[in-house]
Amino acid sequence: MTLRCISKDPNTNGDHCPTVWYDDVAKEFVVQGWKAGVELEAACLTTGPIPDTGAVVRLPARMMEILREACDVAAEDGASVR
Repeated sequence: MTLRCISKDPNTNGDHCPTVWYDDVAKEFVVQGWKAGVELEAACLTTGPIPDTGAVVRLPARMMEILREACDVAAEDGASVR
């Protein structure tokens, strides 16, 4: 696995969170965010279950450009857009 750090939240409070990476072998994004909390997780559960292997995390909207950059990196790497 080659994990490429795309960027951290520019307004991080020093805990280096949230952060977005791209794994060029698995062709996957790796995201660290703030724990969603019970209320948000309950709202997410209205669309379906969250498996034990999954997690709901929050990312601020200000990270939109970072997420776009991660998508550009994936596209340059040949990751499928479908």
